[in-house]
Amino acid sequence: MFTGIIEETGRVLRRTGPRLVVRARATLDGTQLGSSLAVNGVCLTAVELEGDSVGFDVGPETFARTALEDLSTGAGVNLERPMRLDGLVGGHLVLGHVDGVGVVASVERDSGMARLRIEWQDEALAPLLILKGSVAVDGVSLTVAALDARAFEIMVIPHTLERTTLGGLRAGWRVNLEMDVIGKYVLRALSLREEQR
Repeated sequence: MFTGIIEETGRVLRRTGPRLVVRARATLDGTQLGSSLAVNGVCLTAVELEGDSVGFDVGPETFARTALEDLSTGAGVNLERPMRLDGLVGGHLVLGHVDGVGVVASVERDSGMARLRIEWQDEALAPLLILKGSVAVDGVSLTVAALDARAFEIMVIPHTLERTTLGGLRAGWRVNLEMDVIGKYVLRALSLREEQR
């Protein structure tokens, strides 16, 4: 489990078949073979540790359901270690289980801030978003600032733009979306109740 507060941005060193190797620094502290790390919001298992790099094996299902397929050598990635149960949750509860991929529809900058409009591709994600609710975009915990039938908007402060990959996003780019886990459980409980009637 993660919080959506990115610890550092890493760089893709290489991608060979299912193996994704990333350069990292801070997030390597305490990371061992078998440890979990969130890479652009996707919980992956460290299978290779060498110097300042960590490698992950990414399965076909993960590539199909996330935007990790778009990563190429040199691309920046958001990295976060799992939260400690005795620590603070600065963002919100993020599982690292991506619900779908969104497409950046527009990026508007003003006074160092950015308003990003993101369109979801799967209609099933629509009921999981609420105005002023939480959403993770490429692993970054954010608040929904506007919402309509096809997309949502987020406001990103300068600190987040500088410390994550969100500052480099452009219209047309794909991003990983994870909706608020509490909303998912509520929706599931309500749908089961409806089925029992």
